[in-house]
Amino acid sequence: MPRRAILHDVPLDQRLIEEAQRLRKEAKGTHPGIERERLIRKARQAEAAAQIQEWLSSAGLRPPK
Repeated sequence: MPRRAILHDVPLDQRLIEEAQRLRKEAKGTHPGIERERLIRKARQAEAAAQIQEWLSSAGLRPPK
């Protein structure tokens, strides 16, 4: 069974940054503890993934034409 492609209007790195912002906002509204730390960790991971995505799509890594 072939996989269906999902077309996004917003680039991946932008979606990751928005997700990180949402997670940090949610973490601010929770009490200190395990849940808050989990949200902050996920936000950091999303930010790191956005930076990696930006780096991978940079012009410096493109093969010569």
